[in-house]
Amino acid sequence: MRDLSGAHIEAFLEMLSAERGAAENTLLSYRRDLDDLHEFLISAKTSPLNAESSHLSAYLTHLGKRAFAPSSQARRLSAMRQLYKFLYAEGLRTDDPTAVLDAPKKGRALPKNMSEADVSRLLERATLEANEPGDGRLSRLRMLALLELLYATGMRVSELVSLPLKVLEQEGRFLMIRGKGNKERVVPLSRSAITALAAYGEAKRAAEGDAEESPWLFPSYGSAGYLPRQVFARDLKGLAARAGLKTSAISPHVMRHAFASHLLANGADLRVVQELLGHSDISTTQIYTHVLEERLRQLVESHHPLAKEGKNRE
Repeated sequence: MRDLSGAHIEAFLEMLSAERGAAENTLLSYRRDLDDLHEFLISAKTSPLNAESSHLSAYLTHLGKRAFAPSSQARRLSAMRQLYKFLYAEGLRTDDPTAVLDAPKKGRALPKNMSEADVSRLLERATLEANEPGDGRLSRLRMLALLELLYATGMRVSELVSLPLKVLEQEGRFLMIRGKGNKERVVPLSRSAITALAAYGEAKRAAEGDAEESPWLFPSYGSAGYLPRQVFARDLKGLAARAGLKTSAISPHVMRHAFASHLLANGADLRVVQELLGHSDISTTQIYTHVLEERLRQLVESHHPLAKEGKNRE
């Protein structure tokens, strides 16, 4: 038979189901997490209803010793906080012992990246295939245009596949992109991107003839009317395989990261990259600071007199 604290956990779960409409999987996850907490507190001669902050902190430490990832520890802490908010609101506790607990720090994973050599290899393969005559040439020219635009601008894949047809009418080397929150930003185009776009546009017009034009640059028969990003991602992996590259490490998003990383590695300012990527907050762009740190290290080793002197002594 469950003790009184166990009954309070059951009442909390019933509230999540009845008042918040929590899904079955969510309830099972909360139950598993809180049952584990309950068992730990019982072994520590207390209970969820009587536990103090020190007991809950000890539980988080206990999770760390059991090799729980910081993300898993954070999820357990979130469940604890929800439980104690409930107990406080019900008048079963006069305090919230989770208020002083800090969430475990999560190391921010570095984004997957491609080397400049790998990107060049991919583009060379796409160019080679685009220049081949015969059936399917329009699709091959489309792939080259997609890749050149993606690597030249660092667009999100959703922004890329939904570009309007009027892009073909623009003049100059700049492209207006409508991104998240309907915000617009201007990005420069490389000469190779302009060339690939023009070749695709010419072939597209010739293939469509007098047929009614789609408003999208990369049209599709799907419900959205433009190329699904999943289709582009699949075709990109196929191209990567034909180029002799590891397909698991390549995606449209990885190419966006490559755009940012290669700019920074070649001297671009972080704020400029922020603008080009369409990040509203510089902290989002700061995942690329490892690139800046490596460039600074190389600069010091190449140019600092003491570094040069050390090499001469070796």
